[in-house]
Amino acid sequence: MADSTSSSVTIAAEPAKIMSVIADFESYPTWAAAVKEVEVLSSHEDGRADHVHFVLNAGAIKDDYTLSYTWDVNREVRWTLVEAKVVKSLDGAYTLRDKGRGNTEVTYRLAVDVTFPMIGLIKRKAEKVIIDTALKELKKKIEQG
Repeated sequence: MADSTSSSVTIAAEPAKIMSVIADFESYPTWAAAVKEVEVLSSHEDGRADHVHFVLNAGAIKDDYTLSYTWDVNREVRWTLVEAKVVKSLDGAYTLRDKGRGNTEVTYRLAVDVTFPMIGLIKRKAEKVIIDTALKELKKKIEQG
């Protein structure tokens, strides 16, 4: 993932629990403030989402887009952009590393490119805000229920 931004957080939960929350796309609007609507369009044979449509309002980035997902059990999920209105590239991943004693390190990597001119530094700052907000909301959702 070229020119991506990443950040990590430790969450007091097992990887399987964290990945089940990540995979429950329909619940995102209830706990992820930037996600306004979600629709799973298709799923893999194992039941996890393959293509998901989102309506997002993340401050600097507002869009209506579809992502394609690949899953590595409870270790990693990667996504790439299928189609969008404003975003022309959106690649990301959550990578989970079991730290033992019921703790998991979650790393979120994100690379975004938009159809309008944006200085690289501002783009990285927007990615950082999106990542940090997403990790904070995921941690709160899992640790506080």
